[in-house]
Amino acid sequence: MSNIVGEPLNTELFIPQNSTKYDHELPEVSIVIPALNEKITIGEFVDWCWQGLSDAGVKGEIIIVDSSSDETPNIALSKGARVLRTPKRGLGQAYLDAIPYIRGEFIIMGDCDLTYDFREIKAFVDKYHEGSEFVMGSRFKGSIEDGAMPALHRYFGTPITTWILNTIYGSNYSDIHCGMRGLTKKALHEINLTSTGWEYASEMVLKASRLGLSIAEVPVKFYKDRDGRLSHHRRAGFWSPWHAGWINLKIMLTYSPDSFILKPGLLLVILGLLVSVFSSINGIEVFGIGFGRNIFVAGGAIMVLGVSLIETALLARAIHGLRPGVSNYIMKKITYDIGMLITFFFLSLGILLVFNFVLDFVISGHKANSISSYTITGFYALIIGFKMLGFTLVLELIRKKGIL
Repeated sequence: MSNIVGEPLNTELFIPQNSTKYDHELPEVSIVIPALNEKITIGEFVDWCWQGLSDAGVKGEIIIVDSSSDETPNIALSKGARVLRTPKRGLGQAYLDAIPYIRGEFIIMGDCDLTYDFREIKAFVDKYHEGSEFVMGSRFKGSIEDGAMPALHRYFGTPITTWILNTIYGSNYSDIHCGMRGLTKKALHEINLTSTGWEYASEMVLKASRLGLSIAEVPVKFYKDRDGRLSHHRRAGFWSPWHAGWINLKIMLTYSPDSFILKPGLLLVILGLLVSVFSSINGIEVFGIGFGRNIFVAGGAIMVLGVSLIETALLARAIHGLRPGVSNYIMKKITYDIGMLITFFFLSLGILLVFNFVLDFVISGHKANSISSYTITGFYALIIGFKMLGFTLVLELIRKKGIL
């Protein structure tokens, strides 16, 4: 066997030649694991994987996606694992690089540092056989060895971010940061990972929920680091966990235009319309609040803000493609021609309503006299018209790119 120590410059697959644990029949399960300088644990980890596959009663393969500069790839090969050597480009990218080489129909992911017990993958395989498309491990439903997880992560960071994701996406996870998880090859393609760093984990979890995949959760054991080994967060320094939390929050917000943009936008449009209507009625009061010209201006501004949020949310839905349905239907109906007709309507209405004000402004020697509600409405109509023009053009560009 050739020596493959050293940081890889290109992607290359190495297959163990003299291993009884590997043959050319297609496996049912693929265990796919990134590795970076894990010579302390990799040998025992691969042994755990073979034991787990045997206990689960399935034919499987082990793929170590390796970017190490130490003996890690040679040890993995000697234990019968396939080794995909890739340049160091991020944890998410490691999984993306592995996709063309995965032969199993069910994929189990995790870490090779012996913190997750891959001797007990049967629970994942059983859920797959029961029809689950995405199987998430849960350390909180399983067990956490003393010293395995810092108190800040265990009692604050993980519960808080899990609650946020469940609230936004209507999911029911208990541990979104568990590194051990499984999914079908078909589900992996549907999720269409784009994250190249370790934020891939949150992207995978939230997309599984957003796509409506059949999701199950199984308890797992979580062990502390072996003597002589430091976790990647500890290697990176004090701020690494905080940075991880910030990136995870970014991923949640990026793929959730409904909760943070669309719903508030609809609410603002309704509120703005109500305020504008009440303000157009002289002398009306609601709950002791008097409505007049100034409130009318505020109502129009609120409504325009709501329209802006709705347009942004619809464009975001079109780009991320996770919520086909009503919004996709609406946007497919808003063709270029329809969008331009709506634009023409609002611009024409705006010009009509502000015409007298502009004419009076010019005749009076460029002095602004009192402004009527009709004129204010006209200015808002012009704003909406130009916004609709921009929305229509961006939507057409999205279509040209084949996204929608």
